Amino acid sequence: MGGRSSEHEISLASARSVLAALDPERYDAVRVEIGRDGRWALPNGTRALASGDVLPVSVGPAVPAALGDVDVVLPVLHGPFGEDGTVQGLLELASVPYVGAGVAASALCMDKDLMKAVLRDRGIPVTRNVTLREGDPLRNPFGYPVFVKPARLGSSVGISKVRSKEELAGAVELARRHDDKVLVEEFVSGIEVKCGVLGNRLPQASLPGEIVAHGFGESDWYDYSAKYDEDGMDLIVPPRVAEEIVARVQQLSVEAFVATECEGMARVDLFVRDDGEVLVNELNTIPGFTATSVYARLFEASGIPYPELLDRLVELALERHARRSRLEY
Repeated sequence: MGGRSSEHEISLASARSVLAALDPERYDAVRVEIGRDGRWALPNGTRALASGDVLPVSVGPAVPAALGDVDVVLPVLHGPFGEDGTVQGLLELASVPYVGAGVAASALCMDKDLMKAVLRDRGIPVTRNVTLREGDPLRNPFGYPVFVKPARLGSSVGISKVRSKEELAGAVELARRHDDKVLVEEFVSGIEVKCGVLGNRLPQASLPGEIVAHGFGESDWYDYSAKYDEDGMDLIVPPRVAEEIVARVQQLSVEAFVATECEGMARVDLFVRDDGEVLVNELNTIPGFTATSVYARLFEASGIPYPELLDRLVELALERHARRSRLEY
């Protein structure tokens, strides 16, 4: 929990919700907090592990070195240094089962530019964008409004809705504070929908939900305030679209999950255009788990309550680890 990224506080809130929902009769949960400075620590004194060793409050290599003593790790880390394959790589080296996507899928889905390239190659429709790398001139072929965002971040951090040419440079500068690769993304007229996916080799889609944002800032889109402030948005499940469009949203969500080689969980963000066309926008391999979490609410509406969802995710982590342990290297 925590982590080095600007989504540190969101991670802590997500982790608190997860800890509150885990069945104490079934799970002995150890909290490992990662600070914004990258230091790892156990906050509540020392902890005895199955090996008889004690895991101290002290930071540094002692905490990650002891991860081999746990049965499964649930990374509740959003953004870089946690959702992007880095922590997953550490856990692979330690041969520890962990919840969620593997190294390659985590890194791919974190980078929205590369993710869209893979989805386009698989014939999955995505929102259009141009990519601006460091030193590239400003470019926007889509007209206005348009969205500008860091390529490898989440929680709407560093994102701007740009309404005129005069605002473009400032929006790109803001995004570059968080990433040296920036997307200029077309505005899609329609509704924003979310769909949860759960599973390994046979993933299942949740009922989708329609986002109606009314955050408390000046934005008229699904920004940070709409996502995390209480009553910042309404989630309408199922979305107010035809049944065949709901089915199309679920189909594309599973196809995108498979194309990016995700496992465990992901939340797929899509748009339904005014003409009914469905476009994939992003995949989040560690979606929020706060009290207002869209992922958890979608599966709750689909008949899988939050505690059972966590049980399923742990079981999927153990299944994937056992399957991969049989491979010869």
